[in-house]
Amino acid sequence: MAELATIARPYAEALFKAAGSSSAGLVDQLSALAAVAANEQLRQFADSPKTLGSQVFEVLAGAVSTVLDAKITNLLGAVIDNGRLAALPEIAGQFKALVNAQSGTSDATVYSAFAIADGALAEVVVALEKRFARKLNARVVIDADLIGGIRVVVGDEVLDTSVKARLEQMKVALTA
Repeated sequence: MAELATIARPYAEALFKAAGSSSAGLVDQLSALAAVAANEQLRQFADSPKTLGSQVFEVLAGAVSTVLDAKITNLLGAVIDNGRLAALPEIAGQFKALVNAQSGTSDATVYSAFAIADGALAEVVVALEKRFARKLNARVVIDADLIGGIRVVVGDEVLDTSVKARLEQMKVALTA
């Protein structure tokens, strides 16, 4: 949603600027808060006119298992005070993208029909880093619909070597 992206951008950029060189250490904390803030029941609680901002803050901070950095608590307070809790997952995403851009890495999602062993995944990541010409932070998602092979998504780029994609290509070729 473009609106959430527009709302989230100033928050993410402000946190990135305030954190400076320690921004990479804040990604996990912000991601954990974003996961909690994505909960629909929590958002209903936060949107209630009877709920105080301090109560929402306490619930969110209490739901995260680590002690929050002062910069994260300041951001969280600003987000709650401005009624932008729904934008917190998008803020986390944009902040992570800024941190990745600073370090020259990208997030990659590897969809596979089967679990990939750690050694095999390391080999795949090395090959993908050469293909995409950048360092990748890979995570694996199991998708049985692929039948075999892998599908890799890096930002807006997709590399699909799955059996399902090849079958679709053959279907198009045969019906053309």
